[in-house]
Amino acid sequence: MGTKKETCEFKTEVQQLLHLIINSLYSNKEIFIRELVSNASDAIDKARFKEQTEPELFEGSNDFKIRIATDPEKRTFEISDNGIGMTFDEVNENIGTIARSGTAAFVEALEKSKDANVLSPELIGQFGVGFYSAFIAADKITLVTKAAGADKGVRWESDGKGSYTIEETEKKDRGTTITLELKKVEEGDQDFTEEYTIRHIIKKHSDFVTYPVVMNVEKSEPIPEEAIVKDADGKPIGETYRKVRADETLNSMKAIWTKSQEDVTPEEYEEFYRHISHNWDKPMEILHKRFEGITEYDALLFIPSKAPFDMFRPERKNGMQLYCKRIFIMDDCKELLPEYLGFVQGVVDAPDLNLNVSREILQEDRLVRNIKKNLVKKIFALLEEMDKEKYEAFFDEFGQALKAGLPTDFANKERIASLLRYKTTKSDGKYVSLDQYIENMKDDQKEIYYITGENMKSLLNSPLLESLKAKDYEVLLMVDPVDEWVTQSLPEYKEKKLKSAEKGDLDLDAVDDKKKDEYTPLFDFLKEKLEGKVKDVQISKRLKESVACLSGDDHGMSAYMEKILKASGQEAPEQKRSLELNVGHPVMEKIKGVFETDTTNPVLKDYADLLFDLAVISEGGKIENPSRFSKLMGEMMTKAL
Repeated sequence: MGTKKETCEFKTEVQQLLHLIINSLYSNKEIFIRELVSNASDAIDKARFKEQTEPELFEGSNDFKIRIATDPEKRTFEISDNGIGMTFDEVNENIGTIARSGTAAFVEALEKSKDANVLSPELIGQFGVGFYSAFIAADKITLVTKAAGADKGVRWESDGKGSYTIEETEKKDRGTTITLELKKVEEGDQDFTEEYTIRHIIKKHSDFVTYPVVMNVEKSEPIPEEAIVKDADGKPIGETYRKVRADETLNSMKAIWTKSQEDVTPEEYEEFYRHISHNWDKPMEILHKRFEGITEYDALLFIPSKAPFDMFRPERKNGMQLYCKRIFIMDDCKELLPEYLGFVQGVVDAPDLNLNVSREILQEDRLVRNIKKNLVKKIFALLEEMDKEKYEAFFDEFGQALKAGLPTDFANKERIASLLRYKTTKSDGKYVSLDQYIENMKDDQKEIYYITGENMKSLLNSPLLESLKAKDYEVLLMVDPVDEWVTQSLPEYKEKKLKSAEKGDLDLDAVDDKKKDEYTPLFDFLKEKLEGKVKDVQISKRLKESVACLSGDDHGMSAYMEKILKASGQEAPEQKRSLELNVGHPVMEKIKGVFETDTTNPVLKDYADLLFDLAVISEGGKIENPSRFSKLMGEMMTKAL
């Protein structure tokens, strides 16, 4: 049976990304070493986790470490680990492709950056192209790996220019070795074969890695006393020290979460944050606390400065890692924080946990539930204590995630609601809290008014708000899709009901009964002509200047919600809304005159369609027959001129 071997082309978008990595300028080339060390650390984490349930795979080989070796003559840099290793299929999946969901976003972000030729560490970190960052420094990369329990190893090789080869190979030990054939050193560049350079980079970027990063280095050691040649007076002749090579651990492996805050420098916090989050920005906030009581545990949490590009993708990992007495148990620990706070990065070390704990057990564990409850409280307190400017920067990045907590975290609903911020019809582009809104309410105003939609400018100018503006009532402008679920989950706040400006009766002004009687025959006629399109035709209490709008039932679906469902491919239940008409508008008086003169006049059907289309357009919707609408408008304008 022959050895399995494949030559594969990189996908188009991956080739594009690699072209950027290989040809861009770099503000910080050394970052590739941090990325490779981090990947090796992750591989050992996975091995230690698997060791809890399958110890036989690791017998005699659980002295976990990461090894770096360089060869100045051959110009190679090698990093190896004895972690979990990869199978043939896993190499294809993990190394043969880049995080596909992030590729397009990465290219877009690069194009938007200040200098499209400079690839910053922040971009490398944010979009998870860690392994491929090695092409910053390498002309060619060879990866040899063997999965725990596998019979064969796998060899992957590429120059990053269009294709890669992958084949089965012989490998004695479990783990992964990556060899970089380094580019020629240009003047002023770091030489990644120099011992001093590697020491400096590991200390700077990977000091907190949990496992020893070792390197065989040249040291001076004293020559044994009996081997030293001496003169007649007993004084040494020649060397008393000799050069030897020996393994040295380059990182301190400090678990800084177990230290007190005053013993950790801001620089150490930042580097640890970068280590666990794979981000390159500075954290916005740090929460470092030892919880004491019936059980004790340490927590070190970070709120990032920027939201990840994949924050709402289902495959995104949670940012929490769980340790027990400094021993890694698992990452992506969703049991430590609710999903809507999944952007928080950090570590919890709970000494009373069982090392063999599984995800299933964690869900039921009383200690873990207690940790989760306390962490959420502390995060809320941290957010509530932020100054206004910093909190608004946080809300710009993570407001949508916070909003997603309202439908899911009933116990903290009021607290989440108090942290929400919205721009309003009166805030001039600035954020307003619900508490501020209530404080600003008019004396005769009983409800909190809001309107949902996808465009701030359209909402601000929506005809649905005309009567509310006339009364000088403030309206919350909600433009995030998640706001639709916010309003469903938050029917009231501090005894004030939330009321949609587009649904139900606003009950702002009484309708003149005489007017109602005058227009009833015409409205019945219009309703008949628009059968299948509208639920009803009625006099509007919303409109002051515009002629028409569409409104929904109190408990019906908003136009924006309908659009969201359709855009996501879901079937939206058919929504018939009411056509509201402004009987104070001159055009309605004219249409009523035509109707009362001749109810069979065919132009009345055209007017019915035009009124409906105008209502659809006013809310940013698409009309069914744009060409007919354009033709009718043209004819009306001709007659009017």
